[in-house]
Amino acid sequence: MTDTDKQTFLDTARRVIATEADALSQLANGLGGEFADAVGLLLSVRGRVIVSGMGKSGHIARKIAATFASTGTPAHFVHPAEASHGDLGMMAQGDVALVLSNSGETPELADLVAYTRRFGIPLIGVASRADSTLIKQSDIGLILPRAAEACGTGVVPTSSTTMTLALGDALAVALMEHRRFTP
Repeated sequence: MTDTDKQTFLDTARRVIATEADALSQLANGLGGEFADAVGLLLSVRGRVIVSGMGKSGHIARKIAATFASTGTPAHFVHPAEASHGDLGMMAQGDVALVLSNSGETPELADLVAYTRRFGIPLIGVASRADSTLIKQSDIGLILPRAAEACGTGVVPTSSTTMTLALGDALAVALMEHRRFTP
């Protein structure tokens, strides 16, 4: 590996991190009353927070569920494809669903969203399109800013997943602090 290669790799890393940092700034600056409404809804849950997403959003959803559970908010991840094959029974009245989808049009989420609507399970949707099916079906919609993905092509989820992860962390910490959850 040449010194030129090393410099190129460092330049790429710095560009990616700067792009994602900019996306996080956009997210922070764009938060509004819907975030506070989501925290209020999550505080009122008698059951569990059911977190779901497909693909990269699913990986982020698993982490958010784990963070909630370890900071005093009972939660678990439900895979949307498995939900359509029997795992919808893991959701019940008294739960709240937090569903993640960058586009808001992920077809695998349809059965899960329909189940929440049928049984009156409150739904918090997270997506980058306010006019998406997920957000339109949600009781509370948290909209991600249309920030550039760090890959340069716009097809690799980078900034969008970073923003979703940070939003989940912000929800978890807000809940934790309100509950005065301590080690």
